[in-house]
Amino acid sequence: MNRMLVGAALAVAVVAAPFTGHGAEKDAISQAEKIEKGKPGILETKAIAEEGFIYGLPLVMNYAVMNEFSVDKNSGQYKGPFNHIVNEARVFTYKDTAVVTPNSDTPYSMLWLDLRAEPMVISVPAVEKERYYSVQLIDGNTYNYGYIGSRATGSDAGDYLVVGPDWKGEKPAGIKQVFRSTTPFGLTIFRTQLFNPEDMPNVVKVQAGYTAQPLSAYLKQPAPPAAPKIDFVPANTKGIKENFYEYLDAALEFIPVTPRNKPIRDRLASIGIGPGKQFNFKDLSLEHKAALLVAMKEGDDKVDKFLSSGMKNINGWKVGAMFGDEAFFKGDWLMRAAAAKGGIYGNDAVEAMYPMARDDAAGKPLDGGQHNYTLTFAAGQLPPVNAFWSVTMYDGKTQLLIENPINRYLVNSPMLPGMKKNADGSLTLYIQKDSPGKDKESNWLPAPNGPIYLVMRLYWPKESPPSILPPGKGTWSPPPVVQAN
Repeated sequence: MNRMLVGAALAVAVVAAPFTGHGAEKDAISQAEKIEKGKPGILETKAIAEEGFIYGLPLVMNYAVMNEFSVDKNSGQYKGPFNHIVNEARVFTYKDTAVVTPNSDTPYSMLWLDLRAEPMVISVPAVEKERYYSVQLIDGNTYNYGYIGSRATGSDAGDYLVVGPDWKGEKPAGIKQVFRSTTPFGLTIFRTQLFNPEDMPNVVKVQAGYTAQPLSAYLKQPAPPAAPKIDFVPANTKGIKENFYEYLDAALEFIPVTPRNKPIRDRLASIGIGPGKQFNFKDLSLEHKAALLVAMKEGDDKVDKFLSSGMKNINGWKVGAMFGDEAFFKGDWLMRAAAAKGGIYGNDAVEAMYPMARDDAAGKPLDGGQHNYTLTFAAGQLPPVNAFWSVTMYDGKTQLLIENPINRYLVNSPMLPGMKKNADGSLTLYIQKDSPGKDKESNWLPAPNGPIYLVMRLYWPKESPPSILPPGKGTWSPPPVVQAN
């Protein structure tokens, strides 16, 4: 997500900035250093800020998306208010820019939960077994704290209770399962499989059966007092680079302190970042600005390194598991940051696997402006899934879907009947910016005129061989992307 990064030129300028004696000394960090002995100096401030960048990247990205989706009605990406399901009777396109690496396979329904006043009840309809659907529960820590849907709970109708971190109570009658969020605010993503464009009315009928209501309404009891109104610090995804630590300061207001995050939270507080601190980058002295900017750059470099080396390289694809609940991450903030940057709001491996590729089979960067490519699945070697699979094209710089002449952002298994197989039964995808010719357009995945980022999605991957599970050690591997002759 390059729009978030501190560029190399900026980093050079920052490193060259003097580290002594300049700028205001009334900022939060300088005052903290003066008031209390033992407060961090410049070098320790930089170290804490770097650690804070890695810890805070998913929190900041999520906070910005929440603002664009459910707070700022003029954001251009606004979906609807808290505790209200918004159904999209379409798939995502290049015009959707709030979330990087968006799925364009399944029409989304989205629900931003505010669990402060009381729990919410999410109800789902009966869905035909042939149609995959999932309801992914994600909290402000970007932990996947639960699933409803084809794989997790089956295709029957049901009512499920979602509670906040402080809720105490018993499971009410009629509720199938209780899910607990680690934060008061969180995103719930509904994915409903679309078989083809003509299938959209059927998806709309399924979406109409998704409901969310307060527990008091479900129980037909008086509602508790409403939670106080919050004046959220404005944020958007385009402003993350310039306002990272201000956004982090704001996001931390809604992230409860736990034994796992308390050490980093205490260190961030020591440099003026956290609840009640009202961090403001522009008020910092020059040396502290320099320290924080270098910290961002170096922290982001570590995230990129994890993305490139923290997963197994299989035929040029990065294969691994980077999404899960709090127990899955175990306080590994670097893995959590890499997961968010690679594609925030990704699923657990058992729900979906995401092989990712920026390089071809020879290890050279994929670039649609320089080369044409092919991706060939051998006969009988299509991705092994219980639901469906896809290969999606993104701009390598922005990780967003790309505008193209045929409005095709992916190739997926429901498209197979209309695609051409080779004489030996294999399937070849043509990955290039220009048409490969009318006779091959059914298998064409349009590429940008520049860097390419490919993501394969295996929804509800099979667990018995051949399988991509366990991640990086499965008996099935994604085939290489190769330069076309």
